[in-house]
Amino acid sequence: MPSVRFEESWVPGFRSAVRTSTAEGWSVREHRGGMRLQVRHAAGSMQTVSLPFDWARRSTGDALVRIRNIYALVDEGHSIRSAADLLEGKAPVTLKPWREAAERFREQKILHGNAIKPSTWEKNYEPVIAMAVELLSSHRAPGRPDDLLDQCIREWEPGSRARQIRAQSLSQFLRYCVERESFPDLWSPPADLRSHVGVKHANGSPSHKGDPLTDQQLIDLLAALPDDEAGRRWSDAIRLCSELGLRPIELLYLSIRRDPSTREFHWWCGYSKRSGGGATEPRRLEPLPLIDQDGVVQNWDLLNRWLTGDITLPPLESGNGAAECLKTYLNRQTAWTQLKAVMATAGERLVPYSFRHSYSLRCHQRGIDGGSAAAAMGHSYEVHCRSYPWASEAGVVAAFKRARAQAVPIKG
Repeated sequence: MPSVRFEESWVPGFRSAVRTSTAEGWSVREHRGGMRLQVRHAAGSMQTVSLPFDWARRSTGDALVRIRNIYALVDEGHSIRSAADLLEGKAPVTLKPWREAAERFREQKILHGNAIKPSTWEKNYEPVIAMAVELLSSHRAPGRPDDLLDQCIREWEPGSRARQIRAQSLSQFLRYCVERESFPDLWSPPADLRSHVGVKHANGSPSHKGDPLTDQQLIDLLAALPDDEAGRRWSDAIRLCSELGLRPIELLYLSIRRDPSTREFHWWCGYSKRSGGGATEPRRLEPLPLIDQDGVVQNWDLLNRWLTGDITLPPLESGNGAAECLKTYLNRQTAWTQLKAVMATAGERLVPYSFRHSYSLRCHQRGIDGGSAAAAMGHSYEVHCRSYPWASEAGVVAAFKRARAQAVPIKG
């Protein structure tokens, strides 16, 4: 007698879900330990295709999503085989519709609705959408929006604002393609982007943007950078951030003013922003020169060089912003990657904001109170103490030193 094969308990429910998610004639069966989708047409013919999943309960969720996506593509005119190949990355998505849709989306964002500036498009939208179009034209094109999102935003730090903006921008583009360009519904972006954006790593750094460098580390780094025209421009940008405590973006708002009473020139930053931590207003900048390990003050003569036009900043307005431009350049430099590795062994993070953080640490090492340092750096005292633990610690130490120095013995 032939042996009787009993189905596992999950199989009937899985097959029922496939039928209700597709149409009559669609079914799935086991084939050599894997899954095989078969579609029987009314005329009696049948098409089959293997699915890249094991015949197991743990695979049913992903398999059901894949089958639904295949069904949606077939409804758009694809064959079973081409739809399966497309979703597995074996067949590229045609480039032309995506590229044309991206251009029309750009026009929509700039010319209609809550119109954005071209510079906003170039900063927040163009990089991630260009990457998406490139991926969708490749041989291993992502088959669903979740995979596309992950591939397009992974180069930005999990939980960062930059990563969140890129995810939102790409999500808007995909939604536009489905709603306005009649792309298949399978390209609708996920409603909740939190799992793609992720959360920031809790690494104990004094600031989520990185850790400070010592003056000598900064001096050594600058000495190791290329001495060509491009290298000198980037070196001057680093010197300005380090000596003036600038955010990288503030390099674009840097100028020199003249005090009407003293007739002396001084640095000025015209950058302003609003955030949950308070407001950054345009401000006067206070240079704080570095001192090497032998006690020699580094005189970079930045103000006079700026006045005479001897300083030319590197390109900082392209791509994803000044900080990312600086990061891209530094990541190509051996001295930077070596220093990053050294700091990592001590549990510290080296990032472009480390130049600004070094200014803060230098302030407190030289006895400048937290309020004055915060004003020079363009944030509130509360933010200063929260972001830089040494700010409050230095204030406490200095206060008690002053108290002890002023103490007078009580005469009995």
